[in-house]
Amino acid sequence: MFKTLLVILFLVVSLNVRAQTWEIGGFGGGAGYMGDLNQTNPIKVSGLAAGLFVKRNFDGYLSLKLGYTLGRIAGADSTSKNQQARNRNLSFRTLLNEASLTGEFNLMSYVPSVSKNVYTPYIFAGIAYMAYNPQATYRGQTYDLRDYQTEGKAYANTAIAVPFGVGIKYNIAGRFSLAAELGYRTAYTDYLDDVSGVYIDKSKLQPGSVALALSDRSAGQTAATGTQRGDLQPHDTYLFVGFTLSYTFITQKCYY
Repeated sequence: MFKTLLVILFLVVSLNVRAQTWEIGGFGGGAGYMGDLNQTNPIKVSGLAAGLFVKRNFDGYLSLKLGYTLGRIAGADSTSKNQQARNRNLSFRTLLNEASLTGEFNLMSYVPSVSKNVYTPYIFAGIAYMAYNPQATYRGQTYDLRDYQTEGKAYANTAIAVPFGVGIKYNIAGRFSLAAELGYRTAYTDYLDDVSGVYIDKSKLQPGSVALALSDRSAGQTAATGTQRGDLQPHDTYLFVGFTLSYTFITQKCYY
């Protein structure tokens, strides 16, 4: 999938012979998620995130960006204000590896060191391919939850996601730009947190096994078969929020 994104970027650039600038940069900030273990707070950050990107600016308004971002998200019922969630007592953490291709639109014409505008708000949207592996710690040992099929279902450790968000960039010096950005990703999976549907039939799991312990973390393992374990929504959402620092290579005299 990552190679496919590179091919798409190359084709778009090749077709647009009037393209005028390349831009490279890095991202640093935080990562968070909304899903079965966080249903109410859309800006809750639970880990760090960092990334790199290359961008092709077609003019002062439109650009296409290819990026790679690594982030960590986590959630724990033990920190919830909801007693029912605390009784459920589930938790997870996972690294997100994301390759994305996004289109970006500046609300004001912006070319660092050239245009009269030294800042601009912008919006973006696109497509991404991400990998994840939810884990939990039980009795001091970390387990890959996907391996234990805690709801009796197998699921992939990769998924397509749809990034979208907003930001504001500022020309801090010469051809350097600093931007603040908030971006959400709708993931086409409900298992970023290993929680989705209902409790598995415990008769299918060995009594006292790790699989049973990871499936039902409630006190006394009292959750009834078929009762709700997750929020039953079809998709989890994750976010990256932070700052980018980039440098623009101006290659056409027509900018001047």
